[in-house]
Amino acid sequence: MEKTLRLDKLLADTGRWSRKEARALIRQGRLTVDGKATRQPELRVDPSAVGLAVDGEPICWSRHVYLLMNKPSGVLTATEDRHAPTVLDLVPEELRRPGLSPVGRLDKDTTGLLLLTDDGALNHALLSPKRHVDKVYLARIDGTISGDDVAAFRAGLTLEDGTVCLPAELEGLEPGLCRVTLREGKFHQVKRMLASRGLPVQALRRVSMGPLIMDETLPEGAVRPLKTEEVSALLSLTER
Repeated sequence: MEKTLRLDKLLADTGRWSRKEARALIRQGRLTVDGKATRQPELRVDPSAVGLAVDGEPICWSRHVYLLMNKPSGVLTATEDRHAPTVLDLVPEELRRPGLSPVGRLDKDTTGLLLLTDDGALNHALLSPKRHVDKVYLARIDGTISGDDVAAFRAGLTLEDGTVCLPAELEGLEPGLCRVTLREGKFHQVKRMLASRGLPVQALRRVSMGPLIMDETLPEGAVRPLKTEEVSALLSLTER
């Protein structure tokens, strides 16, 4: 990968400014490189070797992009589709990078936390069952959770088609609402596991993945870059 980047692209890659906005603020002299103001958007620098600041605020740059989406219902967790909108269609142009893709899948009608990144190592770490990364869901169900249901989830379920599910946690929160914690991500797994216990799912929402917790202030369908501390917590998973 090329080490140097244009200053306007570098700022746009942070997700805080569009390319046009980045060029404008650079020409206004608001960006400093190693403490010195520059007005050249086309200037190329190695972001890992220089100190950058806008209006005196240090700029953190990463060679990868990490985005949090509050996925709405009716959108496919895919990079492209000819017939239906995908989660990538919701990502603003200034946040897109080659190789950007969702980490795991949420069903078309499932909402909530979806991580998108171009960091393949992190993608693998979060999805590998060997890592035991918790994925937590809230499910609106038709029925009430019993002690037998909780025990069955904890023991690990074998579905009617022979699919073996690892042990999972099931917690009844109130009538018709439960929390499910998985450490894997098989096809329609939460819905199928609950259905096998006679508890059909009416609505499903993911609220966390490992250390990353859904930002409930993020509007449905919106996307934001992860905060520095959120990225650090996720990257620690690749060091295990």
